[in-house]
Amino acid sequence: MKKFSLSALVAAGLLVGGLSAGSASAADLGGNCCADLEERIAELEATTARKGNRKVSLTISGWVAEQVMWWDDGAESNVYVGGIGTTLASHFKLTGQATISPGWYAGFVIHIEAIDNEPLIWNQAGTGPLGGVNALQTYWFVKSDHMGKVSVGRQSQASDNAAILVDGSGSLVPANWVLFDNANFNLRLNNGALSTLTWGDIGYCSQIQAGIGGDCNGVPLNVVRYDSPTWNGFSVSASWGTDDMWDVAARYSGEWGGIKVAAVAAYSQSTNALNPVSSTNDLIIPGFFDVTVNSSGRQDTGYFQTGLYLQHVPTGLFVYGAWGQEQIDNSYFTSVSLNVFGSPLFGFGGLNTTNFLVPDDRPEHWYIKAGLREKWSHLGHTVLYGEYGHRENMINPQAISDTFVGATFTPGSTTGVLITGSESTQWGLGVVQEIDAAAMSMWLSYKHFDGSVDTTDLFGFNRSLNFDDMQILKFGALINF
Repeated sequence: MKKFSLSALVAAGLLVGGLSAGSASAADLGGNCCADLEERIAELEATTARKGNRKVSLTISGWVAEQVMWWDDGAESNVYVGGIGTTLASHFKLTGQATISPGWYAGFVIHIEAIDNEPLIWNQAGTGPLGGVNALQTYWFVKSDHMGKVSVGRQSQASDNAAILVDGSGSLVPANWVLFDNANFNLRLNNGALSTLTWGDIGYCSQIQAGIGGDCNGVPLNVVRYDSPTWNGFSVSASWGTDDMWDVAARYSGEWGGIKVAAVAAYSQSTNALNPVSSTNDLIIPGFFDVTVNSSGRQDTGYFQTGLYLQHVPTGLFVYGAWGQEQIDNSYFTSVSLNVFGSPLFGFGGLNTTNFLVPDDRPEHWYIKAGLREKWSHLGHTVLYGEYGHRENMINPQAISDTFVGATFTPGSTTGVLITGSESTQWGLGVVQEIDAAAMSMWLSYKHFDGSVDTTDLFGFNRSLNFDDMQILKFGALINF
């Protein structure tokens, strides 16, 4: 006798009960009635959400991640509770795929983030409004075993997260080069006052116009992407998107003599419309006689990034490193007007300047992490690590303009000065415990940040401003499903 699942038996009962009593075919239990019933039951089972329909499979996956974060900026401290940041946030992913013919497939991905509290907007004033639901990726694809994969829609472009994702230590989420935890926190001046600058302003990625400190092409975009098949561990990817964005990436993954190796190199190019930059300088009497400078334009930005991960399998010792550099070419249209009582008296425009308000058109950043990945208990692997990162001249152009306001220079502040350079570093220690039976990772991490800017005032005097250090201690967990 055939055995059916409980859902199949219920479906069968409904089908049999719905047949007309006067139907001759219903009364006839011989012939093909059972074969037809089995086919209809199979069709009902195949259309449930856990399987998709009869042609396209459906897989639901994702994770839930939350953390508790203590911070201290040198004068104030607090504890916040929330998520771990967009692109890493709690989410679910719907992945569908169907076989067109042997070796050829079509499918789709819908990646939905559920952000309860976004740490990228946290600062000394609080955690801000609660988050919401965000469609991070939605695209379809056609794939061939021998020719590769073409994807169309909102998705990770070829270089998105390229250097980050080679990190196979199991500590990628709590320890990487992106400023997930303190991007929007204001820098604390040595006199205890809060600066108008944020940590993100001295870790600014011009290509995506965001102060995230690293991974400067790390936001999914609407693109057409191609991924090659893998040959002996090597693969290549390329993508193109609207507003003149394109990128390429080459990857390798393998094992040599007990050493795992993962490496990537990627380059991306984009053209963006810049946010207007405006500054007003009171020359004689504030609000009466002043000069206003307005600039707007476009920006061509190239970004090169590379990452390397090495792990000695027998001992679990690992090292990971990443380096990135932007190549910035700004073309601003600048106009200047002389104002009396706030109204323009006369002005002139047409001044085209390149790299206006950009102290360095080759800002760079690098990051290194080393540690031990070992299975000391039945729970799963334990990861111990130390990290260090450095950022050089990653200045937000808008922040530079904002500081150059007023004719007086106040010692210990950024009012009335022009920023000519910046530097910031981070170092930290942490431990990650994997719990295999629950598809779970738990972490405890400590991070220390310090930063400074070089400035010049209206009279040409140069000086360096050092900010108070910031400390962050985090405990969190992530459960996969």
